[in-house]
Amino acid sequence: MLQVFVDFDGTITDVDTFDALVRAVAGDAAWNAIDEPLLAGEITLREALARQAAAIRLSRAETLEFMLVHAQVDPTFAAFVATVRAHGGEIRVVSSGIATVIHDALARASVEVEVIANDVDFAPTGWTMSFVDPSDNGHDKAANVRAAKARGDRTVYVGDGISDFAAALDADERFAKKGRALEAYCQARGVVCESFESFSQIQMRLFSA
Repeated sequence: MLQVFVDFDGTITDVDTFDALVRAVAGDAAWNAIDEPLLAGEITLREALARQAAAIRLSRAETLEFMLVHAQVDPTFAAFVATVRAHGGEIRVVSSGIATVIHDALARASVEVEVIANDVDFAPTGWTMSFVDPSDNGHDKAANVRAAKARGDRTVYVGDGISDFAAALDADERFAKKGRALEAYCQARGVVCESFESFSQIQMRLFSA
């Protein structure tokens, strides 16, 4: 069976929602103070996400309103989900982002799909992350891919950023958002990875035959 795993922030959406939230609420300086040690390998993604969450002081309603204005779901994603299922495959969203935000955005886009993601306590003094697992990423996306492969399934991974590196490497096929970190990561390592800008391109590549 075909198993498709898809990241959310910056992959299904046009922007990384956590990035947009932290920059809007706490400012670019606060974002850079966390992002720079992450990129330098001085802190884990889990630690970076926890620090970023603590800098955000919005209610659930305010957060969803912000996302409505600042983040758009790829308009071809719904058709892609339907096509995967029409071909007997399964598709899941795997994210290091916020499940509450993801469910709301997908509902607005009329997409019903399983979501495995972190979440937060929307505390007025700063959010607290609730992670999927104890891994350094806060969500070991690669574990989902490996489990599917162990069952003998054909695996496809679609992503854009740092949290997608390991899962993309473990998948049988991988697609990376054009111009983002995952694309550069694969290219630097000589890993076969197809770039994309919309899910219609992935749909054509996987199901055009």
